[in-house]
Amino acid sequence: MLRNREIRQFAILFSLLAATTVILGFAINAVAGILATFSAAGFGTAFFVFTKARYKSIAQISHQIDLVLHNADHLYIGESDEGELSILHSEISKMLLRIREQNDALKKEKEHLADSLTDIAHQLRTPLTSANLILSLLENNPDENERKAFVRETEELLVRMDWLLTSLLKLSRLDAGIVVFQREQIDVTTLICAALRPFLIPMELHDIVVQIDVPKGIIIQGDSDWLSEAIQNILKNCMESAGDNGKIEIVCTDNPLFTEITIHDSGVGFEKEDLPCLFDRFYRGKKTNATGYGIGLALCKMIITRQGGTITAKNHPQGGAIFALRFPK
Repeated sequence: MLRNREIRQFAILFSLLAATTVILGFAINAVAGILATFSAAGFGTAFFVFTKARYKSIAQISHQIDLVLHNADHLYIGESDEGELSILHSEISKMLLRIREQNDALKKEKEHLADSLTDIAHQLRTPLTSANLILSLLENNPDENERKAFVRETEELLVRMDWLLTSLLKLSRLDAGIVVFQREQIDVTTLICAALRPFLIPMELHDIVVQIDVPKGIIIQGDSDWLSEAIQNILKNCMESAGDNGKIEIVCTDNPLFTEITIHDSGVGFEKEDLPCLFDRFYRGKKTNATGYGIGLALCKMIITRQGGTITAKNHPQGGAIFALRFPK
């Protein structure tokens, strides 16, 4: 307590005032001097007792905070009847609760990161193993046609790996919060045409028909490049589901509350048990023959929700899967 400079200054000032009062009291008469002495002693004792109790409470709080800094758990700061200390106790308790919540969240993030790294390593190891096997077969195969086929297959694997690494990089940037989405007016027709452009040739090769029903002049707010990326991931999923001679329908509706874009394919739809996990990272479905990486839809949802939109997926009553993207006004 005496380490506090204000307390030392008060003690010195009080001593001087008490001594002056006692001297003046005895100068008047003995009774006044004795009364002044007892009054100064009583006041000084009371002040010392109450101040010591207050500093004891502060020392306990300081000790608790020190334990927190040394990673202690299950700390408790008792209630206080004093006004200022009671408020301080309450604020410290809130701080401890928030720190514990953040520590729990960090532990979960570390566990999720460890699981994600394991999944990423597995996702990369599979095409790498296939590429190494193809290269060994390519080296010992004299047939020119087979060698060309092996080269094309290797190129496809490298393209898939490039897409995987690019998507993982985008996910990591979104997770880190370093992506700044632009807030601009986007014409929905222009957005869908931009998203479809990379798939026009593959769709033509696989005889996939695309029907677009988007009224003119519908505008949404967001980042056109990232939203185009999100829609492309959905279209990629729909193309794989629809297969050869398939069909994809893109419909846009608008009302005073939101603008909705639905994308419906003519595939087999989703398994019932897959519906709750479609947008989970690295989820590939219950089917053992799933060829995806479980990244595209997770990236799609993150892009859309970070810009205030929502995305859902379900089986269409007439067959196939349908994705619904909603952008509030």
